[in-house]
Amino acid sequence: MSRPVDYYFSLISPWAYLGHAEFLRIAKQADAPVTYKPVALGKLFPESGGLPLGQRHPLRRAYRMIELQRWREKRNLPLVLQPKFWPFDVEFADRLTIAAAEKYPDLIGDFLALAFRAVWVEEQNLAVEGVLREILKSSGIEDEDLLADARKPPTADIYAQNLSDALRLGVFGSPCYVIDGEVFWGQDRLEMVSEMLASERAPFRADA
Repeated sequence: MSRPVDYYFSLISPWAYLGHAEFLRIAKQADAPVTYKPVALGKLFPESGGLPLGQRHPLRRAYRMIELQRWREKRNLPLVLQPKFWPFDVEFADRLTIAAAEKYPDLIGDFLALAFRAVWVEEQNLAVEGVLREILKSSGIEDEDLLADARKPPTADIYAQNLSDALRLGVFGSPCYVIDGEVFWGQDRLEMVSEMLASERAPFRADA
């Protein structure tokens, strides 16, 4: 078994969608265990010096649109650049991901693939409980209690802890892949993630 990977992301992130399938392929090839760590980007950004999209300079927003098109072509994935219901309140969907990952670890990758597709291809609203219920069902999870679990304090506590862990480790965006404490920010770093998993090198440190 390879090094474990902590996978920080949010379902509201197009970059997490673009990298999801490739990351899972890399992790499977390396036999690397994955811990799914949904994180509240709306709280992570201000704590780490980032800005929400609407507050970024127009030059940065324009470049983002170009990059989305580049990576859509590079990954050969469908992607609606401005989905109908985006942005949406992602907290419940992220918390549902936490509950599903804990209870159905073998199905969580499929659930996320369908959830990402629902946002970025089918333009569905993941803030709607019925939409999430159908995605769960399509991924093989028929468990009404899971929606209730997502609302409970223990799941909220994990979501909050993910944020604390992210800030402690130096995670500041989505997706981030953390291996032995070394942070790889962005799905455009997946080649380096693959190389790290295949190597035995010590993690790089900022204070080296």
